[in-house]
Amino acid sequence: MAAPTSTPTSADRTSHDTRWWGFGLYVAASVVHVAAMVFGLDALVYPTKLLLMPALTLAALVALGIRARSRVGALLLLAIAFSWLGDGAGIFFPFLDDELPAMLACFGLAHLAYIALFLRALARRPLPRWALVYVAWWVTMIALLWPHLGALAIGVAIYGVVLGGTAASAARGSRITAAGGAFFLASDTLLALLLFLPGVSDALTGPWVMLTYTIGQGLLVFGAVRLLTRGER
Repeated sequence: MAAPTSTPTSADRTSHDTRWWGFGLYVAASVVHVAAMVFGLDALVYPTKLLLMPALTLAALVALGIRARSRVGALLLLAIAFSWLGDGAGIFFPFLDDELPAMLACFGLAHLAYIALFLRALARRPLPRWALVYVAWWVTMIALLWPHLGALAIGVAIYGVVLGGTAASAARGSRITAAGGAFFLASDTLLALLLFLPGVSDALTGPWVMLTYTIGQGLLVFGAVRLLTRGER
């Protein structure tokens, strides 16, 4: 005779649900950071920026629990860590005259970690047809920026493939990770326009870069953790 199936108690469900409180902390840190940019609170902008990825790391660790020790969990945390180094490139690489190469290198590694995650370990569905929009995005961006890139043209084109690769591969995880990849790419797009397209205003794009960045990173990590802990699609 089969043993009766136990029903999760309210305490069990509460214990499970409370593991997600860290993402609330990340949302709060993101709101404070973006608000500091919007209202010109310069003294708060950089410190709050450096708090974003540690808050997201804490959220992932709390929600993952013991799964954070797995290879997949470690790869997710590595993507967040490289993002943090990119956020604080000016502090972490003070010996460089220009922080931009270090920032791009760190984010490039973060994107490669995300691609590795969603192409294999967290791939739950085929690449959707709509993801072809990222090919159109790459062609459009290269056509728009190419006249202004000079010697950086080939490097930026390759980097664009990596950026689009994250957005496309994230679509293989879940609807949440697909949205995260799209927002992350929107942030990179605004940053590229700011860096390379003459006449683009930092005052106009700056807050939007960080708003889409924080949403994108949050959704990517939240979605990845849900895939690891709940197997949701």
